[in-house]
Parts: sequence; structure tokens; C-alpha cells
Amino acid sequence: MSAVLDVSTGQSLEQRIHQLGAQLWKIMQRRKPSIFERRWLEERLMNWAMSDEAIKVQMFRFVDVLPMLRDHIAINQHLHEYFEDVRSHLPWAVRVGLDVTDNNGVLSRALAFNARTNASRMAQRFIAGSTLEEVEKSLKKLRDKGFAFTVDQLGEAILTEEEAIAYQGRCLDLLDHLCPEFNRFPESTQIDRDHEGSIPRVNLSLKLTALDPSFSPLDAEGTSRRVKEKLRPIMRKAQELGAFINFDMEQNSYKELTISIFKELLEEEEFLTFSDIGIVIQAYQPASGDDLQDLLTWVKKRGTPVWIRLVKGAYWDYETTVSAQRGWPCPVYLEKWQSDANYEKQSRFLLDNREWLKPAFGSHNMRSLSHVFAYAEQQGIPQSAYEIQVLYGMGNDFGQVLVEKGFRVRIYTPYGELIPGMAYLVRRLLENTSNDSFLTQSEKSDVSTEELLKAPARKSTSKPVTEIPTPTSSLPTFGISSQADDMISTSETNPKLKFENTPLIDFSVAANRDKMKKSLGEVRDQFGASYSLLIDGKSYETRTQWTTTCPFDCNMVIGRVSLANTDHVTDAIEAARRSFGTWSTMEPDYRAEYLDLIADKIEQ
Repeated sequence: MSAVLDVSTGQSLEQRIHQLGAQLWKIMQRRKPSIFERRWLEERLMNWAMSDEAIKVQMFRFVDVLPMLRDHIAINQHLHEYFEDVRSHLPWAVRVGLDVTDNNGVLSRALAFNARTNASRMAQRFIAGSTLEEVEKSLKKLRDKGFAFTVDQLGEAILTEEEAIAYQGRCLDLLDHLCPEFNRFPESTQIDRDHEGSIPRVNLSLKLTALDPSFSPLDAEGTSRRVKEKLRPIMRKAQELGAFINFDMEQNSYKELTISIFKELLEEEEFLTFSDIGIVIQAYQPASGDDLQDLLTWVKKRGTPVWIRLVKGAYWDYETTVSAQRGWPCPVYLEKWQSDANYEKQSRFLLDNREWLKPAFGSHNMRSLSHVFAYAEQQGIPQSAYEIQVLYGMGNDFGQVLVEKGFRVRIYTPYGELIPGMAYLVRRLLENTSNDSFLTQSEKSDVSTEELLKAPARKSTSKPVTEIPTPTSSLPTFGISSQADDMISTSETNPKLKFENTPLIDFSVAANRDKMKKSLGEVRDQFGASYSLLIDGKSYETRTQWTTTCPFDCNMVIGRVSLANTDHVTDAIEAARRSFGTWSTMEPDYRAEYLDLIADKIEQ
């Protein structure tokens, strides 16, 4: 093993970050694959494909549907349909290949075979296997290279209770299969111990959404109860066999519920002293600092430390799109430099509070990790007090360099079938090929080491940040209709003419759930009431009524509504005709005011 990174005194934190980063970068440049290695060709092909945004989008679409295409005819059809629109972006050889396979059965089969083979090879780069035996073999190879591991079973967003039970069963099987095998290996001080003693060799990462098909913040209590019932056997097995359990984090709407389940479970008596457990916090969320402070307060009260895996976050596209569609405040930073700056801020928080929140830093960004190394060194924190985590198939060269420098590096290792793993694979491809990603920038020949290692800063100023702004509003919302959009464009003199959809209620926010419960309690007092017809300001009660019942309890009567006969319908039409003359000649601003008042009543 090589010596730890060179220690230097009398430098500022920023100077030390650049010095450490330059050392690591120099070593990495010597580790790049040669032209004779298959990995060299694969990386060049992926970089070419992902450098063109149009081709990248079509590739993701094709990879997404590929597992469902059963024969060469379907594969060829999708290849032609997806890539016809970007035909001019393709190399001439590929264009010719598409032309000659359009109606040729033999060549069509060959193209389909190559497409599936190449997609499978790409999946194998990021997914360690589809069976326990395959993933065990991959994990042993990682350990032989000096890496620790955490295993992730693919298959989030399940649809049935049977799938949830199967996921739980596979987690238990994984612990039963791996723990006896890996616990018998000779101890490696670098990866099997931290500064306080032994740490588990088998590390399992799991997603709570895979344990409940009805995982929803709207039913926080029910979701929590069902998920904890499935988690307890896994936790008991981990305690029995000496394994580590980590709660992965998914989209923002599940964050509060995930943290709540994590804390509630660890407050139960049988798990109160369980310390081989952790949770993920995503630095691209401005609220991450508050979440860490809340966890620190809670863990001190609990009295037993937990691990925190700090990551940037892999759901940026999802979060920004959903918040725009629903008119919600965006829960993530909109610029990458903000996430990078917050990652450094929260890294320092974790290192300062490592006694309670044991740090694991998940990143492939050399600047972010050099900051961790420099700050830890400045504070006299040993390397064994924290660990670095990288994704299987990404940043392997960087990880190997860190292993040789004495760091504990854990590989996040997913396994499972291709179809459940497709969402994971596409997220990894997006992350790996983002124009702002460190891995992409590091491949550019015109990017200097200083550029790669500079402090997070606003692109317009290139000055290091001292304060990270928090997004306070949502991305632009969509207009109700084309007419509404036209009115928006001419509404500068009268803001009342601007129309926007009323946002949906975000039930991941506890205050909104509380308001809903209160409102449901209040409206229950009105159940069973009778409602008359209202025509031209007059009330009509009829003998014939329609009884409305609760969808999940037919004995619960919501209300009884009077039914109209043909005379009532005729009266209503005549009233509308009489009113139309006045309404149609009214000034648009006044009509807009009336509509706005009506909309307010409906919203209330």
C-alpha cells in the first residue's frame, strides 16, 4: 500500500484542496486505459454517443424499452423509429446500417442481436449481476482489489404486495448468503475497521418504496406501519449476522417519510443500540442542512450513533420537472455549483460531528473529495473515521487510487434483472453523461486541473461562494389553455388577467397533511345532508334523490342530491340564455374578476 497523501503545513484550506487534488489527478492520468483495452473503446463510444444531446435522448428511450422487445422485428422497428429523427447526427456507417437492415431479414437479425448485446454489456458495467451467485463473484473481485461494498437490490416502485414480500425475502436471502461467506475472510484493517474498531463486511442498501406498493406520504401512518413490519425481520437478521443496513433516499416527496421511519424504528427497544445502520442525505436539496441538524439532535437523544451517506442526488431531472408541472416550489438547487457548494458545507458539518453522525461521502467529484480530505487533515481527523463511496462501473480508476492512498472506499453495487434495473441504469447514464458532471469534464482535453479543482462559484462571476441561495419559488407553471397563454402575454397592464393552474396539494409536507385531517374531521359533520337544485337563484327540492356513498365504505352516506326533471332542465337552459346577453357584452377584465372569485370559492 502506498503512503497516505503528502502532508503539508502552513497552507490555507483552499491551497491544500488544490494540492491534494493535483496529486490525485496526476496519478489518475497514468491510470487511464490504453488503446488495447476493451474499456478504452467502450468509453470512447459512450462519450461519442452522449456528447450529442439528440442522440443521447433517443438512446435512453431505446434502452428503456429494450427489455420489452421480444424479437428482432420489434427491435429493428424501434431502432428505425427512434433514430430516424436524428439521422443526420449519426456517422455514415450507422446510417448505411439502418438502410440495409430495413427490409433484410438476415441483416435485421444481426442488427437486433448487436443492439441487445451492446445494451446488455452497458448494463453489466453498472449492474454487478442478476443472481446471488453472480453478485457474490463480483463482490469477491472488489474485495480482492481492496474495496468494501454495499449491495443494492434493484426493483423500486413495486406495484403489488407480493412484490414487496419478494423484495423482503431477497434481502433476507442476501444476508444469509453473503454474511457467512465474507465473515470468514481474514480481516483487512483498511476496509474492515474504522478508528473505533471493527465494522461489518456485508453492507446492504435498500429502498423503502420496494417494501410497500402503497408507499405514500398521504397515508404516512399506514405506510410507516406496513414498512416497519417488513423492515424488522431484516434488521434482526442484520444484528444476528453482523451486517450493516443503509436506507437509500429517493425523490423529495418520500424524504420526510423515509427519515421518520428510520427514526421511529431505531427508537424501538430492540434496535435502540443498533449502530450499524445509516441513511442517505442529498446535498442538492437546500433543506439538507436542516435535515442533518435534526438528525444530530435526535441521535444525541437516542444515545447511539448512525452513519450518514452524503451524496449530491440523482433525481434532479425528476424533481425539477414534477415541481414545474405541479406548481410546487422546487426542492433542489437549480444550478450545479450550488449543490457542489452545499456538499462541501455539509461535509464539514459531518466531519465536525463524526462522533454521532459517522460520515460516508458518496461522490466521483475530485474537488468535492479533495475538500473532504483537506478539511479532515486540517482538523486532525484520521482517514479511518470516514469512508468514500463510489458507484459500481463509475469512477473505478479514482477509487483504486484512493484505496492505494489508504482510504476506505466502498463500492455501491446494484444487482438484479434488467427490467427492474432499467430505471437505475438510465439514472446512472444521465449522471455519467451530464455536461456538468466531473467525469464528463475530466474527459475534455481543454479543461485544466485548476478548472476542475476550483471552488464552487457562480458561473457569471467565477468567485468562490460565501453564501448559497435557496430556491424560494417553483419553476414556471403551465397556463390553463392557449387563450390563457394569450392573455398572459397581454396582461402587463392588468395582472388580474394572468391565469395559472392552482397547484396540487403536496402531501409530503406535514402541515398539508394536518390541514387535510382537520378538514376531513370538519366535513364529517355534514355527511348525510340533503342538497337541493339551484336554478336562477331559486332552490328546488325533488322527491327523487341520488344518494352518494363513500367509495371505501358503502354504508357511509356522504349526501343526498335532488335529481332534476325535464322542466328543471328547461328552466336552467332559459336562465342561461337570459344571462348570456349581459355576460357576453361585459368587459374582459370584469369577466376575469368574476371568474377569479368563482375559482377562489372552488379552491377554498
